[in-house]
Amino acid sequence: MNLLTKKSKKILLLALLAGSLFNTSEVFANPTPVGLWKTINEETNEAKSYVRITEQDGVLTGKIEKILNKAKQDALCTECDGDKKNQPMLGMTIIEDVIYAGDGSWEDGEILDPNNGKTYSVRLTPQQNGEKLEVRGYVGFFYRNQYWLKVE
Repeated sequence: MNLLTKKSKKILLLALLAGSLFNTSEVFANPTPVGLWKTINEETNEAKSYVRITEQDGVLTGKIEKILNKAKQDALCTECDGDKKNQPMLGMTIIEDVIYAGDGSWEDGEILDPNNGKTYSVRLTPQQNGEKLEVRGYVGFFYRNQYWLKVE
């Protein structure tokens, strides 16, 4: 007795074929950097700010949503260049043009350190089921990692 009809077999075959052609499960199976993150100073282990990372058309950006040190909430990016020079750090876009790398991480964009005005290449790698984010800023072979914690 055959449990599958001809129509059922065709649907199953098409589903398997579609799954093999479009490997979208890799993107959806891995946590993404999208969300609100608490930034941590890697030297003092103190929380500095909240950065919201959003995705539009497969591209990630991140903005400073909250500065935790009340004395720095009105700080300006005096070391920045271009249109960010002397602009408030609060609300500033510091992560731009980051795309999925295909290995569970996101890269090819830039991250701005508003404290020194320098821009670095960036790689974002969710860890611990998306509860922690490795943020690697680098120039060539030189890099610095920070680990941000998921807020929401």
